Amino acid sequence: MKNIVVLISGNGSNLQAIIDACEQKKIGGTLRAVFSNKADAFGLERARQAGIPAHALTASQFASREAFDRELMLEIDAYAPDVVVLAGYMRILSPAFVAHYQGRLLNIHPSLLPKYPGLNTHQQVLANGDDVHGTSVHFVTDELDGGPVILQANVPVFSGDDEADITARVQAQEHDIYPLVISWFVDGRLEMHDNAAWLDNVKLPAQGYAAEE
Repeated sequence: MKNIVVLISGNGSNLQAIIDACEQKKIGGTLRAVFSNKADAFGLERARQAGIPAHALTASQFASREAFDRELMLEIDAYAPDVVVLAGYMRILSPAFVAHYQGRLLNIHPSLLPKYPGLNTHQQVLANGDDVHGTSVHFVTDELDGGPVILQANVPVFSGDDEADITARVQAQEHDIYPLVISWFVDGRLEMHDNAAWLDNVKLPAQGYAAEE
């Protein structure tokens, strides 16, 4: 059984989707621990309620980003993770951290990458009048939100939508596709090499996996 460690910063709705998928055996792995850089993140309570070890490391405890990430790596590695999952983790990772988990570090980002890396994606969609938005699961590299895309989901943007409408629509898709991608990884179907995502030994296109019509 593969070991999964999840990193969060806030409410943890994607974490809850992962917890549920593990309990329902949709993910053939064990969620070993949850870490947050915010001690008051509600996602930590979600983990505790599910009987999963929950840890908080805050930046104020450390002299530098590198020192923080060194300690975080030590504590994560105590759980022998096969995959480390970023689920709303709002801290920029050091190159050493990314290199340590290269090829087994996943993230979900609320846009159709490469569009709108970084923060405030829903605001940008509204400001630009886009009629399609979405979310992307990708491998993490040193480039911010720039690693190989594995799977995307589109959502429509309607006239009259506000940020809350779009957020809810995107999160509903995230809760479906993130557990699916994690299941691919723990089942040995998904890997990263040559700076690309590969599923069942087939190199995925730049926008990730697309089901055949």
